[in-house]
Amino acid sequence: MASTDASADDTLDLHLPGEFVTLFRSAGDDRAGTRTTRARADLLDRVADWGTSDTPVGVFHLAPVDVERDAALVARWMNDPAVAAYWELTGPQSVTADHLRAQLAGDGRSVPCVGLLDGVPMSYWEIYRADLDPLARYCPVRPHDTGIHLLIGDDTDRGRGLGTELIRAVADLVLAERPACTRVLAEPDVRNRSSVAAFLGAGFRLAAEVDLPAKRAALMVRERAARESP
Repeated sequence: MASTDASADDTLDLHLPGEFVTLFRSAGDDRAGTRTTRARADLLDRVADWGTSDTPVGVFHLAPVDVERDAALVARWMNDPAVAAYWELTGPQSVTADHLRAQLAGDGRSVPCVGLLDGVPMSYWEIYRADLDPLARYCPVRPHDTGIHLLIGDDTDRGRGLGTELIRAVADLVLAERPACTRVLAEPDVRNRSSVAAFLGAGFRLAAEVDLPAKRAALMVRERAARESP
């Protein structure tokens, strides 16, 4: 299953609200590097520390991307026609590397990750602050809404229900590790029926169809249930 495109330009060009500007300026006696690390960590509550998930298909782990280590693999996935139809990041490895570096050099509102299943890299994810994303221009969002983009890397891993199980696992992680987040969002292309079906199977609902600049998207929403409330 391939999912939505997510250009770095689209993901990274909104201004931070005042609460985060204050955060950046706080602790004046700290070193600048320390302030930056703290602010980046706070935007998505330290994805790198979310740990593993036991799923029906294996042990799953989100590992934030290291460009030198991961760019070649993610570029290979991006050049698969089934993925390229929605992500539009085909071309040499440098295209993918630039896309990854743009997020890593940003303020931490989008974290690119490789998904490992039983220790094997097999998917690519972007965990992002939907309330700080251009998506907020096109549909109502709540503070701390968290979005996910994903692709399953190899054709042999598609069509077996892996996407549904992993989406459920990642949504569970988001809600467990981000207490301020009440909803997990996704916006796959409406043409990508397998992706929409996987989100529905993972407990999301189709809230609306939204016209975005590059596509007509199915806005998928998973609400935090009362029993999941912190």
